[in-house]
Amino acid sequence: MALPDDTGTEPLLPDTGGVRCDWIDADRAGIGAGVLVYVHGGGFEYTNPATERVMAHRLSRATGRPALRVDYRLAPAHPFPAPVEDVVAVYRALLDQAVPASRIVLAGESAGATLLLSALLVLKDEGVPLPAGAVAVSAMTDLTGSSPSITANEGKDLLSGADTGHILPQYLDGAAPDRAPQSPLHGDPRGLPPLLFPTGGDELFLDDARRFAAAAAEAATDVRVDVYEGMPHAFHAAALAEAPPPTGRRFLGRLRDWTARLG
Repeated sequence: MALPDDTGTEPLLPDTGGVRCDWIDADRAGIGAGVLVYVHGGGFEYTNPATERVMAHRLSRATGRPALRVDYRLAPAHPFPAPVEDVVAVYRALLDQAVPASRIVLAGESAGATLLLSALLVLKDEGVPLPAGAVAVSAMTDLTGSSPSITANEGKDLLSGADTGHILPQYLDGAAPDRAPQSPLHGDPRGLPPLLFPTGGDELFLDDARRFAAAAAEAATDVRVDVYEGMPHAFHAAALAEAPPPTGRRFLGRLRDWTARLG
């Protein structure tokens, strides 16, 4: 799986906050179009740079802005809060280089979705201007694992409860699973930017998205949950195909329309 030959991969800004990153500019829109900060999944412990760069390309093309793939530190060598600190550092570096917060969108899947929500809570508490919006695909928001869908969708999803039983202890490394920012649902969503939660109807974390969205809506945050019925965790991987199937096209079209209204 490779990037199209015409993809822009040159660094568009000199500083990424001391964190390794890749610039992927699908349409060579340049920094004037804003930035999509892409936080990849992988259970907080795994990365596949080649595939993630292709996903960054798809997100860049859909949103019309260059994507910045964050190569955050990984557990178990670097548990919480290190990965969250990396996402925060990258975002702060963009602001410090005069990229307006209103032109930045955060996007991530799975563990990356958890990290971007955690980073938003940290940034809000620090009084940093928040991005225009955030897209959290297949997000785990409650690290206690108490959402009903964790058990209701066991056997339907690609993930299992045993997977989360392995992932979470080594990421948390003793941090409380019922506290924010590591467990975003347990934070205060007041003042967060518009949020989009694309989620598979058959995935373990379906209710994680719904519960966070309910809390955010109650706090007057603009939030939407898109449920892709019959789809598993990280269903949006369908968008990686050169000719995406209907699910991939639907996801990319929704991302295009939703980010366009952010300005």
